[in-house]
Amino acid sequence: MSVATTLDHAGICTADLPALVAAWERMGFALSPFARQSGKRTPDGAVEAYGTGNRCAFLEHGYIELLGLVDPGLFSNGLDGFLARYTGAHILAFGIQDAEGNLERLRRGGLPIPGVSWLQRPVEEGGPIARFARLPFPDAPEGRMQLIQHLTPELVWDRRWMAHRNGAVSLEAAILAVADPAQTTARLSQLTGQPARPDPLAGFVLTLPGALGGAGPFSPALPTHLRILPEAVLGQVLPGVSAPTLPFIAGLVIRTNDQGQAARAVLEGLPVVQAPDGIMVPPGHAGGAAVVFA
Repeated sequence: MSVATTLDHAGICTADLPALVAAWERMGFALSPFARQSGKRTPDGAVEAYGTGNRCAFLEHGYIELLGLVDPGLFSNGLDGFLARYTGAHILAFGIQDAEGNLERLRRGGLPIPGVSWLQRPVEEGGPIARFARLPFPDAPEGRMQLIQHLTPELVWDRRWMAHRNGAVSLEAAILAVADPAQTTARLSQLTGQPARPDPLAGFVLTLPGALGGAGPFSPALPTHLRILPEAVLGQVLPGVSAPTLPFIAGLVIRTNDQGQAARAVLEGLPVVQAPDGIMVPPGHAGGAAVVFA
């Protein structure tokens, strides 16, 4: 199937990975071990060490990557440019099952993509190497908007770090504030191969229909959403949140297994806010992007 079927993961970027990790552990997430990244700068290049590393919150469906610049002397893979704009969410990845087929589709649509990009990292220090095939939208102003095919999903989603005290089970939606919702929607619809519809509030919603195993080996066929909104209505969706600049990946909606009951207990003491979709941790306490527990 040469279209994206699901929201695979979101990435929150930082120059201070230990502080970001502490914030997410405070919200009740169990995180994977630290892993340094490596990859190819070009499709036919050699694998090299990157100056970035991550820890992740893996869910039954999808995950959130906490990505840090850990060695400024090495290739940052664009992370330094993201952090020059703001600290927070800069990555949205949409799951695919056929990287070469999607590359052909995107090229037919006129996108100048040189080829499939390959990324790899150990799942833990000294552990097996997880491998990914990526198709990034070239120079997207919204951040790293990409298609991803997991070549070793069984290594990535490990039950050892998937039991979260807050009851989180799936990455359900991402919320963007942009200057021109129609333009951003057209770009991301082209990338994913999925149509959009008007958002009930303003802007547009792009829905990915889901696929069994499409966002992890344990994932159900769950529809996921991308809300692309004008800045003027952002506060109606994420109360109190304003954009430091546009475009801005403002928030994530994470579905829990108990309608947020465990999350409310875990989050006691944080300045949480009731949002339309659930209880919200403001960006300042979640690494730069609001986190809503639904």
